[in-house]
Amino acid sequence: MSREIYPKYPPDLSEAQLDYLLTSIKDWSIANGLAVRPVPSFVSKDQDPAGSLAVTAPVTIFPSLFPRSCFEQGLGIQTAYNELYAAIASDEPWLKQIVEELAEVDDFIAELWKVYLTVKEEGIVQDITLGLFRSDYMVHLDPMETDAKPTIKQVEFNTIASSFGGLSSKVSEMHNYLLSTDAYPHESASVIKPSSLERSKSIPLLAAGLAKGHNAYGKPKTENPLCVIFVVQDLERNVFDQRHLEYMLLARQGVRSFRVKFDSVMAHTRLDEKRNLLYTPPHAPKQTWEVSVVYFRAGYAPSDYNGKADWDSRLHIERSSAIKCPSILTHLAGSKKVQQVLATPHSPHLARFLQDKEQAAAVHKTFAPIYPMDTSEAGQEARKLAQDPETATRYVLKPQREGGGNNVYRKAIPEFLKQEPESHWPAHILMEMIEPPALTNSILRNGEVQQGGVIGELGVYGVCLWRLKKDAQGLDQIFENYQAGYLLRTKGDQSEEGGVAAGFGAVDSCCLVDV
Repeated sequence: MSREIYPKYPPDLSEAQLDYLLTSIKDWSIANGLAVRPVPSFVSKDQDPAGSLAVTAPVTIFPSLFPRSCFEQGLGIQTAYNELYAAIASDEPWLKQIVEELAEVDDFIAELWKVYLTVKEEGIVQDITLGLFRSDYMVHLDPMETDAKPTIKQVEFNTIASSFGGLSSKVSEMHNYLLSTDAYPHESASVIKPSSLERSKSIPLLAAGLAKGHNAYGKPKTENPLCVIFVVQDLERNVFDQRHLEYMLLARQGVRSFRVKFDSVMAHTRLDEKRNLLYTPPHAPKQTWEVSVVYFRAGYAPSDYNGKADWDSRLHIERSSAIKCPSILTHLAGSKKVQQVLATPHSPHLARFLQDKEQAAAVHKTFAPIYPMDTSEAGQEARKLAQDPETATRYVLKPQREGGGNNVYRKAIPEFLKQEPESHWPAHILMEMIEPPALTNSILRNGEVQQGGVIGELGVYGVCLWRLKKDAQGLDQIFENYQAGYLLRTKGDQSEEGGVAAGFGAVDSCCLVDV
C-alpha cells in the first residue's frame, strides 16, 4: 500500500470544467506541437493512408505533484552523472570486461562490440563524443521507516535516443497556459501556483548541445557545407518531439539538419578517402553536405537491425569522422549491467570514475540496490531472491535494453525464469523495486480520460561533450557539461512500464510541493 504524503489532489471537476479543460488541451497541443502520429488502433491505415494525421500526445490533465527537494536533487546531480558516464565510455579496458561477459549471452551487445572492434582495428578518426543523456528517477519512501523522507532512486541512465526532450518543454508550457487562463478550478489555487510550476527548457538546451558538437567538429574538411543528421526510425510516431529540436537547431543556432531513416543510411551517405561522412539529400541530388554530427534516434534496440545491411549502416557511421551522439562505446555504457556494477552494494567501481568524494556520495545516494544474475556470490543470492515467489515481489528483472516493455515485475519473475534457459539469466539484472508515495491524476490518451492512481518518473536531461585519449584509453577533456531540462512521465499505478512511446505513460510536468 503506497503511503500518502501529498495534499488531496487534483480537485474534483464538474462536467463543464472537464469539458473546458479537455477542449483547451486538445486545441493548444495541436497548435503548439504537443503531438504524436496516432497508433493504428486509434486511427487505422485505411483512415490515414498518407500518414498525415496527428493527435494530442498522451498528457496529464493536471501537472503532477512532486517533492521540491527531490526535484532539486535530480537536477543538481546531473552534471556528476554526465561526467561519470563520459568517463565510463572513455575507459575501454574497464568496459571491455563487462561487454565481453554480456556478449556471451546477448547477441545484440555482441554485435555492437564487433562494430567497435572493427573501427578500432582500422583506426578511430574521431576522438570527440557527444552525449544527450537522460537519467530517470522515481520518488522513493522507504517502507521500513515510518517517518522516512522522500528521496529519488535511479531507474536507469539513458545514453542513446533519450526521447521526449521536445514534448517535455511543450507540456510544461501547456500546464502553465492552463493555469494562466484559469482553466484549473480555484480550489486548486493553493497547490497549483506559478511558483510551483517548473518549466522545462529542454528544447533550447538540447538543441544547443547538438550545436556544441557541430562547432567542435570544426571547419569543413571538404568543399561542402556542414550539417547534422538525425538517424530516425521508419514510420516514427514521435516525430514532433524530434522536430522541435531540429527547428530550434536552425532557428537559434543556425545549423542545418536532415532526417535520414536508419535503413536509408547507405543509400544517401558515403565516406570519402579520409572517412568524412558525406550526405546527398534524395530531394536535392545536386547538393552534397559534410556531416558534423550524427544524432541517433534509431539503432538503440535489436528491432532496428533486420539484417546485415543495418549493421553495415551502423559500422559505416561509426567509421566516419562525424561526431557521434552517441558513439558505440557510449551506447554500451548505458547497458543495465553497467548500472548494476556501479550500484551493487559495496561496489568499488564508482570511485574509479568520480574522484570527487562529495560527487560520488551524491550519486551513490540515488542508487537502488541492484544485483547481477550470474554465478558470482552476489548473483547466487539474487537468483534465490528472484526464484522465491515471496521475495520476488520486491524486485524487477531487467534486460540490457532501452525503451519500455522489456522488464519483468514482481510475481511474474519466478515463472519467467522457469521459461528462460539458465544460461541466459546473466543477461539480466535484478533491481529492488522503488516504492513511490500515493498520487492521483487524470491522463488524456487517444481522446479518452483515465483517472486514478498514478506513478511519476522524473527524467533529467544532460549534455556532455568530451574527447577521448588515444584508442579510448581514458577521458582526455570535457568541453561541455550541463543539465538540460527535465521530463516527467506519468503512468497508471497498475502499469509497471513507464515508456510513453511504448503506450503506457503520459508526458507530464512537475507541480512542486514541500512535503
